[in-house]
Amino acid sequence: MPPNVRHRRLHRILAAAAGLATAGTLVAALPAGADGSGPGPQHPGRYQDVQLLSFNDLHGNLEPPAGSSGRVTEHQEDGTTKTVDAGGVEYLATHLRQARTGHPYSITAAAGDMVGASPLISGLFHDEPTIDALNKLDLDVTSVGNHEFDEGARELARLQNGGCHPTDGCYDDGETFQGADFPYLAANVTDEKTGKPLLKPYWVWKKNGVKVGFIGVTLEGTPNIVSADGVKGLKFGDEAETINKYAKVLQRQGVQSIVALIHEGGMPASSAYDYDCDSPGAGDGISGPIVDIAKRVSPAVDALVTGHTHQAYVCTIDDPAGRPRMVTSAASFGRLYTDTTLTYDRATGDIVRTAVTSANHVVTRTVAKAPDMTDLIVKWKTRSAPVASRPIGYIAGEIGNTGTESPLGDLIADAQLAHARSLDPEADLALMNPGGIRAPLTYAASGGEGDGVVTYGEAYTVQPFANTVNLVNLTGAQLISALQQQVSGANEASPKILQVSKGLTYTLDLTKAGAARVVVDSVRLNGAAIDPAATYRVAMNSFLAGGGDGFAELGKGTNVLVGGDDLAAFEAYLTANSSAASPYPVPAADRITVVR
Repeated sequence: MPPNVRHRRLHRILAAAAGLATAGTLVAALPAGADGSGPGPQHPGRYQDVQLLSFNDLHGNLEPPAGSSGRVTEHQEDGTTKTVDAGGVEYLATHLRQARTGHPYSITAAAGDMVGASPLISGLFHDEPTIDALNKLDLDVTSVGNHEFDEGARELARLQNGGCHPTDGCYDDGETFQGADFPYLAANVTDEKTGKPLLKPYWVWKKNGVKVGFIGVTLEGTPNIVSADGVKGLKFGDEAETINKYAKVLQRQGVQSIVALIHEGGMPASSAYDYDCDSPGAGDGISGPIVDIAKRVSPAVDALVTGHTHQAYVCTIDDPAGRPRMVTSAASFGRLYTDTTLTYDRATGDIVRTAVTSANHVVTRTVAKAPDMTDLIVKWKTRSAPVASRPIGYIAGEIGNTGTESPLGDLIADAQLAHARSLDPEADLALMNPGGIRAPLTYAASGGEGDGVVTYGEAYTVQPFANTVNLVNLTGAQLISALQQQVSGANEASPKILQVSKGLTYTLDLTKAGAARVVVDSVRLNGAAIDPAATYRVAMNSFLAGGGDGFAELGKGTNVLVGGDDLAAFEAYLTANSSAASPYPVPAADRITVVR
């Protein structure tokens, strides 16, 4: 551990005022004062409440996220909902420090994707600013997520252990980057040759005889959603099997209280962060991959902190023994944090499962900003400003990235087709994966100035992956098959609808199942039906061209031509097609007809 790392527990006790009341409770039944916190001599009682603060999918969002990415939906007493502005590490730090007040037994954990797909203020510096921020947040432990592998295993090791970037060098006034004060856990990520875990598989928090073990895993399907270079030489194991393996290891070491940090998640029945998915009549309040994983994870594990789907939920899912177990997720981008109480039984060393309580809380922007985080943001924003503030285009209104087909998806696909045609005039169409679009293009800059101006920093936040725009040949039959893969196979449960360039139209019938959702007879290019035997020149980013996101058919393209950077293509298109006098219009998003 670097010499400048300090024990961080003491100043947690000194942080400012208390957090909000918890919800999502498994019935508590402990004797009053059983934790030894009541009047009289202060000595450990049998039961000790341990606070677990958690979040996930920060993605380097140090500044408050813009547009819809910086809001959460909240239920109101009259049955309506409202949106609340949320997020920003200046506010997240304040909320976490307030929440820790009065909780000397407090742990802060995360469930992956702390970095990667980050805004320019962090991504330009290979996410060193985010690691610095997480150190200041007193993060104790996190699992890896798929985006921790965006730049490969060596770069992940550098973020953990420190050292200057191998090509860009040192950023911080020539000082060597110190790395993360907290361990990254990667129990199910192993070296293909040795079979050994890439990073630590588990970690144990200890205080005054209380021991809580953490096992960290990412989704088994990480290779399907990360570039091949990022996961080269690595193997990703089954989440539940890996957790169960290391739960036994921890138990043999005398650790009975265990939390799994899982970078895989589910979809709640409501988009409101305070939805009670265990309420009477709610039925199955959550669906998706985490349900199957939770049902297979050993009863020895007491709680599951999850992520990846960017959803908010506090639910119970029965373990294999039929006992309810808390499963949580705090949306994304630092908009929420989860506060869970784990009641530790000193006699057994285990968590009293029936006493577990948990709730998600909004990282509101109405609290005071944490000065140390403000200083950090100012420092890195100043360094990135010459690049970030450069105008590259103008828009007539907010161009959003939500919906089956989004206006921003149309814009990006058109930009990639234009770039492709500059390389090969025979290019026919372009496809863009929705997961590669990370934020909307907002009409007003922060503070309200610069209406309609798109800066390089904003564009970087939209497309931060540094993919290339590639051209491949696909037959009409392959193109139809690729469209069907949006809603079948690996993508059937959670469809990934490709964004399409102008001229490609079709109908998506969501009343049907699997591949049948794509109405084949409706697929047309410039009004003409797709000919299964014809060859089409198709543009897409290098991630899709490698078969990413479950689009194996796109990975079979021939006559490959590697083009330029996708962000450069986006910039060139906006610059050529917009001006202050004639801003780019908001696309109609009318290329895919959806039947529900």
